[in-house]
Amino acid sequence: MQADRKRIERLLKTARGQIDGILRMVEEDRYCMDISAQVMAADAILRKVNQEIISAHMKGCVKAAILDGNGDEKIDELMAVVDKLTK
Repeated sequence: MQADRKRIERLLKTARGQIDGILRMVEEDRYCMDISAQVMAADAILRKVNQEIISAHMKGCVKAAILDGNGDEKIDELMAVVDKLTK
């Protein structure tokens, strides 16, 4: 993985902590909108992680493949991810 591993790990641990907190909130039957706000916060962190991973992939793997004349496969792979993100 080309992304900043320490940053990715820190963000994922933060998201895990938020998800654990959301689970506790559900178990405690907390107010729906408070739970929803925490779900959106965890989702934002996971989106940030994915953005950083995809960016590093484009700057590393995709760029190298294009420079080597083998970029079509990596571009197709990337477009499949973009398609999933836009659905």
